[in-house]
Amino acid sequence: MVYAILSVDEKNQVLTTYIWYRQHWIDEFLRWNPEDFDNITQMSLPTQSIWVPDILINEFVDVGKSPDIPYVYVRYHGEVQNLKPIQVVTACSLDIYNFPFDVQNCSLTFTSWLHNIRDINISLWRQPELVKFDKSVFMNQGEWELLYVLSQFREFSVEGSDSYAEMKFYVVIRRRPLFYAVSLLLPSIFLMVMDIVGFYLPPDSGERVSFKITLLLGYSVFLIIVSDTLPATAIGTPLIGIYFVVCMALLVISLTETILIVRLVHKQDLQPHVPDWVKHLVLERATILLCIRDRKKFYPSRTQSSDISQHLENNDSTAKLNHYGCENLREYERVAGARPLPAPPAQGESSPVVVSILQEIFAIRQFLEKRDEFRDIAREWLQVGYVLDVLLFRVYLVAVLAYSITLGTLWSVWQYA
Repeated sequence: MVYAILSVDEKNQVLTTYIWYRQHWIDEFLRWNPEDFDNITQMSLPTQSIWVPDILINEFVDVGKSPDIPYVYVRYHGEVQNLKPIQVVTACSLDIYNFPFDVQNCSLTFTSWLHNIRDINISLWRQPELVKFDKSVFMNQGEWELLYVLSQFREFSVEGSDSYAEMKFYVVIRRRPLFYAVSLLLPSIFLMVMDIVGFYLPPDSGERVSFKITLLLGYSVFLIIVSDTLPATAIGTPLIGIYFVVCMALLVISLTETILIVRLVHKQDLQPHVPDWVKHLVLERATILLCIRDRKKFYPSRTQSSDISQHLENNDSTAKLNHYGCENLREYERVAGARPLPAPPAQGESSPVVVSILQEIFAIRQFLEKRDEFRDIAREWLQVGYVLDVLLFRVYLVAVLAYSITLGTLWSVWQYA
């Protein structure tokens, strides 16, 4: 009977269990009549004084720290009972792909090392159904849970020699994943949720880049901390390790997308106009695909100086500049709201003061028009950046949800299989 699962060493592929070993055999040389010996039906004898079958476990890889029981019980009809606890250190092929929702199946093969089946035959002391679900003495408070123990008898021969008997027990155990789910999965899920929430920061600010870089550094520190917790083998990588790597890749993709959007909407004096095909694909087709009906919210409000410039540009009474001066200076004075100027000089004459004032006004008007042009270009790229940000965010969200649902489904199937 299995008493406890002491340790499971995934790296060295070793299982350490503690079992209660019960061995019964008939020795015809140890029989007596109880009536001749004061009705004594059983006695204890030292194992060194009698014959003991050489039953060993084939998967033994190390000598465990088992207590020494030097005596056996002998009954009057020749039955010998050898009852003792054994710490068993055996080799086991451990599959950690489903970690921490893994189920391991390790075998314990009892057989005689020297005697063939004609000398020693092996059979179960109880029915296989009773052995399968016997958890009466199992310590069920550790990391591993005992599911069942299967038994199988087999007769085999080695290179055509005599046949040997063996009894193989399959110990099926399952890991309790609560500790690993709390310490490994939940922090990773929280960091990924914060990365998704970070998309709601304005894309034209540098705070989103700083926030996502902080998340990436925090996730790197988290992986360094949990690296000792993950099982390591040379034959495979657990799925949770792949999950962490993909999460790291998603964080890197999210940071790259943020950098591209910030670079796109960043205002620069030498930025060209948005191409027409980009406007058609992004501002028309993409907005319909993303169900963005009101695009006015992507336009920033115009400044007061921009309104003044537009007003001056569209007003028919704006002063017309030429080499000689202003044709209707009084009308310009009324429109511009300037201080009343002296009467214009006679035809053919030009006042240096008026010419200087008109040149300054023309320079101011050119500056305002140029600034409005830059603002319009920046506003167009900002609108394109906002639409692309929404598109990439939804694609990223769909990828994260699909990945999470797939892993959650797999782990749920493994947990309740």
